[in-house]
Amino acid sequence: MLPPKESLPSWHNGSMEALDQKILTLLAEDSERSLAEMAEALAIPSSTLHQKIKRLETKGLILGYRAKLDLAKAGLSLTSFVSLTPIDPAAPDNLPELLAPVGEIESCWSVAGSESYIVKVNVATPADLEALLGKIRLVANVRTETTVVLSTAFENRVPVLPTSKDHDSN
Repeated sequence: MLPPKESLPSWHNGSMEALDQKILTLLAEDSERSLAEMAEALAIPSSTLHQKIKRLETKGLILGYRAKLDLAKAGLSLTSFVSLTPIDPAAPDNLPELLAPVGEIESCWSVAGSESYIVKVNVATPADLEALLGKIRLVANVRTETTVVLSTAFENRVPVLPTSKDHDSN
């Protein structure tokens, strides 16, 4: 049984207040922006903004803050997506556990399709990629299919978050 509607958070039904959406968008675009700058952009008092951010953190919508790294300047100029398919379909589905220690893997997604997982990897050179693919195949007993990124038009964009208004219009 659901609690009374007035006690539910504004995003319980997959949508949220427009102001919460704007706050999350501003934070996702630049989490180092000062509260004063954000409050001015939103036309609300800094104290209100601070309370709303704390509430969004408490409710789990904001999971943390992190630095954006320039991987090319860090020496990791080759990014690739690697599709993984188990050689033995009857083997346990433990690829994430097997691959977690592999530091070159940035992300790992379970997917629907011909492959079971897709991982995003960052390395310095094609030779490093070749060595990493061999390591992944050995550690996880998988077939790999690799797509090398030539250039990035955009990435890590802030998604359009649904608002209560969007939800009510359906």
